[in-house]
Amino acid sequence: MSLVDPLADALVNIKNHESAAKKMCVIYPASRLLGEILRVMHEKGFIEGFERIDDGRQGLYRITLAGKINECKAIKPRYAVKKDGFKKFEKRFLPSRDLGVLIVSTPKGVMAHDQTKEQNIGGRLLAYVY
Repeated sequence: MSLVDPLADALVNIKNHESAAKKMCVIYPASRLLGEILRVMHEKGFIEGFERIDDGRQGLYRITLAGKINECKAIKPRYAVKKDGFKKFEKRFLPSRDLGVLIVSTPKGVMAHDQTKEQNIGGRLLAYVY
C-alpha cells in the first residue's frame, strides 16, 4: 500500500471490497479527514457504518459496507469551488443529476455538495461517490 495519497488509497480500497461483494473493509492509516468523509458516506447511505480502532500506531477504520457503491474516487487536484459553481463539477464527476454526491471540505466542515448549496457556501472538492 502506497501512502502517497492516503485518501485516494482508502477510497480505492473501499471500491475494491465493494466490487468483491465483501461486507467489511479495514482501512489504515486513520485520519480525521477520512473519518469525516466516511461520516458523509454513512449519512448518504453508501456505507452501513464505521468505527475507528486505536491500534497503538496510526489507527484504523473498520467499515461495514452496504453494497451500494458503484464508484468512489478522490478528486485530484482538489478544485476550489465557489458557492454557485457546483453544476460544472456535478456534470464532470457524477453520472446523472440526482445520482451520487460530491464530498466538499468547507470552512464549516466536510459535507455533501447539496448541503453546501443549502448553506450557500463553497469549498474544496475532496471526493465523489455514486
